[in-house]
Amino acid sequence: MALGLIIGIGRAMRRKRTSSLDILSSKRAPRDYYKGKNCKPTGFHTRKGGYVVVPEKLPNYVVPDLTDFKLKPYVSQCPTEVKTAEAAESAK
Repeated sequence: MALGLIIGIGRAMRRKRTSSLDILSSKRAPRDYYKGKNCKPTGFHTRKGGYVVVPEKLPNYVVPDLTDFKLKPYVSQCPTEVKTAEAAESAK
């Protein structure tokens, strides 16, 4: 009896594949599993199939007044090298 238990455990360990340890997706989960895209719902579904948006759940972005601001909103992905006085002194 103990031998059968040990053989069963050995078979179960052999059946484990690396694919079973992958990230859980809706294809590998139960039928009613919905993973989503890591965002919070903005409302709820009604019994008749409608959707009610709750204004408190909507994102509210507070943007400060940027008039006379020195920096520009765009940052280049390929910046040019700018030599400053501090960099010149540290190189010496």
